[in-house]
Formats: sequence, C-alpha cells, structure tokens
Amino acid sequence: MAKYITTNEKQTQDIGVKFGKDAKPGQVFALDGDLGAGKTVFTRGVALGMGLNPDDVCSPTFTIVNEYDETADGKTAPVPLFHFDTYRLEDSDDFINSGLDEYFDRGGVCVIEWSSVIEDLLPKGAVHIRITGTGDMREIEVT
Repeated sequence: MAKYITTNEKQTQDIGVKFGKDAKPGQVFALDGDLGAGKTVFTRGVALGMGLNPDDVCSPTFTIVNEYDETADGKTAPVPLFHFDTYRLEDSDDFINSGLDEYFDRGGVCVIEWSSVIEDLLPKGAVHIRITGTGDMREIEVT
C-alpha cells in the first residue's frame, strides 16, 4: 500500500500523471472517495501521463463513460482512456446491462470513479485508489 498527501489540485493531478505514465493497455484504476475529493483531478493527471489532452477530461456523471484518445497536439493516441462514473448506477447489473463491462476488453486504460458500486466486476489486478480529505488537504491511498 502507498499513501500520498497533497495540498492542492496540481499535486493531486501530478500523482495521477505518475500512474498514467506507467499505465498499460487493460489497466484499471478503481477510484473511490467523497464528492469533490479529487477523483476527476486525479483522472486528468492519468490522461496527461498517458500523453492525452487533460483539458478534455470532465466528470462523466451523466454519460457514465467518456472516451479520450486525442493527444494535446490533436493526434490519436495509441492507448485510449475510458473514464467511468458509476455513481448513478444501482449496482453491477446496471453496468453489465449497459454493456459497459465490454470496455475492460478494449485495450485501453479504465479509470472508474465510484468503483465500489461495481466492486464485484473489477478485473483482477485493478489498482484501488481512495481519495479523502477536506479543504486543500487530500490523502490518496493506493492498494
């Protein structure tokens, strides 16, 4: 288990960058934490670390999944990022019935906000990341 402490959004994003640089096709990052904890900021960092345009990253609360495959210079990246927000789903059956589980086999990197909703579906080897904190202080625990 690793633990990080951040005191601003840039630091939270920078930790995401570190994970994005090391991400391989098929990697799943399972994020959990309170509303406003920094899950989307962390995801922007993952995108940046993967060479994607972080400005495109926004919370997919209503769309459930956003796909990112464009680099900052407008080219198509070799590995896409699939960014999920499962907050609005009831359970893993909703995820499966929507066909979202198929993303796990598409060769991209998956970042799943509110991953505890689909805990039983997460692939073996998923990296679990819990972000907690108030104000500017964040604690990021990785297991």
